[in-house]
Amino acid sequence: MPSNTYTIVRQAILDKDIVVATYHEFVREMCPHVIGTKNGREQALLYQFEGGSSSGLSPDGSPDNCRCLFIDELSKVSTKKGAWHTAPNHSRPQTCVGEIDAEVKF
Repeated sequence: MPSNTYTIVRQAILDKDIVVATYHEFVREMCPHVIGTKNGREQALLYQFEGGSSSGLSPDGSPDNCRCLFIDELSKVSTKKGAWHTAPNHSRPQTCVGEIDAEVKF
């Protein structure tokens, strides 16, 4: 059974909503692209466009802002409506999620 956080992020993918969450002590605003599991662990590929990050944040639209995150390490998760953000290479094959459950439709 998926975790509550997984369910929130999955629904955000289906609705093309923004996810606001804390990950590794940084509040981040992200557009989720893919969710599922890899090696039995819930994971998601998200595009971060606002907030903090230990690796820094490149300008909006940069492929460097793609984040492969463990769902169980997200906290204070909420969603909101807003403009969708992604990188021009969003259609390139991803390796973050092994077993895809849901992915955003472009």
